[in-house]
Amino acid sequence: MLPTGTPPDWASVEIAVPRPSARLPGTSMAGFRQRAPALADIAMVAHPAVTLLIDLSEGEGLAYDTPGRHGRGSVVVGLLPGNLRASGRGIGECLQIRLEPAAAAAVLGASTELSGTVVSLEDVWGRDAERVEDKLRAAASWDERFTIAKEILGRRLVARPPVDPEVAYTWRRTLTSRGRVRVDGLADQVGWTRKRLWSRFRSQLGITPKRAAQLVRFDHAAHLLATGHAPASVATESGYVDQSHLHREVKAFTGLTPTAVAVAPWLAIDDLAWPASSPTRSPGTGGERIPDRR
Repeated sequence: MLPTGTPPDWASVEIAVPRPSARLPGTSMAGFRQRAPALADIAMVAHPAVTLLIDLSEGEGLAYDTPGRHGRGSVVVGLLPGNLRASGRGIGECLQIRLEPAAAAAVLGASTELSGTVVSLEDVWGRDAERVEDKLRAAASWDERFTIAKEILGRRLVARPPVDPEVAYTWRRTLTSRGRVRVDGLADQVGWTRKRLWSRFRSQLGITPKRAAQLVRFDHAAHLLATGHAPASVATESGYVDQSHLHREVKAFTGLTPTAVAVAPWLAIDDLAWPASSPTRSPGTGGERIPDRR
């Protein structure tokens, strides 16, 4: 996969983020609008969330390419999409929604099948996908779109049973530790055997605890690389054995070298669109309650 293609001129892209009142636990949103006609073709970088790209453009709109698959329109990107490119031409608009795996299991109802794939939103939501697109496209502002999206996601979140609290706790601990956790230790904390945690986590979130930790660790490393840190220091900061270990992990997740990831255009605007992704932001330790098994 080529590292850049034709990256967008982010100075010509309007980026909108929701007010706190339009946010939901386990979800984050950002809106993108190209102010002037342009062609963009960029490689997406793996992220520890299932991503919905809702195409609100007129005309050709959003296109996406993976090995053996090409599509257009709104798309669901799983946790491990592999080599993925997103492109667009003209004045494009897109609502991007990131769902933590527990939220994705409720909103999409198919987290296991989506963990390593890229599929159209219509394949997941059926006719509802077009209705959602039309409603969002007709909204008068990004604030209105965020409110509509919150209502749609909120209904789906309450309509399905949540994942096991032990699974949710394990995921949150993986995030707050930036992937530097031991599965055995987490199993002890929730009162399960390692085998049971592995099985339940995999069946409900579509990824093993070990792979989840690797993905979260990679995400932290990728953002450090994008902010100009040298690969050797990133390897140490992120908990890799050495720089070669970092290189192998980055290559496995993206098909790119750490140097190429450092200039990936998809990461260039994360501080604006997804400020919580900043590597300088403390991951926090509060709010992590071990499930009560009494």
